[in-house]
Amino acid sequence: MGLALPQQIPAIGQDAPGAADLPAEVDFAVVVPAFNEAPNLETLIPEIFAAVEGLGTCQVCVVDDASTDGTQAVLAGLQGRFPNLLVARHRQRGGQSRGIWTGLKASAGAWVVTLDGDGQNDPADIPRLLEVARGDRSGRLGLVQGLRTKRCDSLSKRLASRIANGLRARLLKDDCPDSGCGLKVVRRDLYEALPYFNSRHRYIPALVKGWGWEATYLPVNHRARLAGVSKYTNWRRGLVGIVDMAGVVWLLRRTKQPLTPPE
Repeated sequence: MGLALPQQIPAIGQDAPGAADLPAEVDFAVVVPAFNEAPNLETLIPEIFAAVEGLGTCQVCVVDDASTDGTQAVLAGLQGRFPNLLVARHRQRGGQSRGIWTGLKASAGAWVVTLDGDGQNDPADIPRLLEVARGDRSGRLGLVQGLRTKRCDSLSKRLASRIANGLRARLLKDDCPDSGCGLKVVRRDLYEALPYFNSRHRYIPALVKGWGWEATYLPVNHRARLAGVSKYTNWRRGLVGIVDMAGVVWLLRRTKQPLTPPE
């Protein structure tokens, strides 16, 4: 597993909005990585804008990870309805962590909300998580993450996640019972400073705490897919996860909290 600072990531082909496309002042951004999720995005994006209405100036940035379905056309149509919808497109598959990184660089705002493009994360939970993040007075809170208390997944997927979360808790000691939940609110400066590697999105709680910041977890709704299928298999996820976890354990042991917030 190659660990590298974000600035060192080799650029993959992508089309992304430039700085001129960004509003002058943005309070927070919602980043949605998506691969072949056209039917789900048609429902999800309006839900997001409805959920964040009145919370401040928000950008929603969808990163199309080289989709081969009708995602481009769906997003083009949605941009006509929502002026603050940004769209970035990878010209080759980069994966979910790379999609989030592209969305981070294409958007603005002190806080970044991430959620999956399959529609299983409920945008209605965003205001509550964002309120906790913004209400922090200690200056030490770096992450507010969802906790899926009732999973709408297959039995095999739930069992695989339970095993993986148990192993992570033992090895990484991040006190996170559900590190795979895609709904997160993270300080932008912290997220951008964390070391980048493929599948980083699965280890954000451990990295945040390893870098000296605090994290909190709130119960959130989890929904069944409206359309499409999962892009991962339990077997593939498990094999990759073993390698990634070993790398994160090494990284945390070699880290001396370089981003510890002020007392």
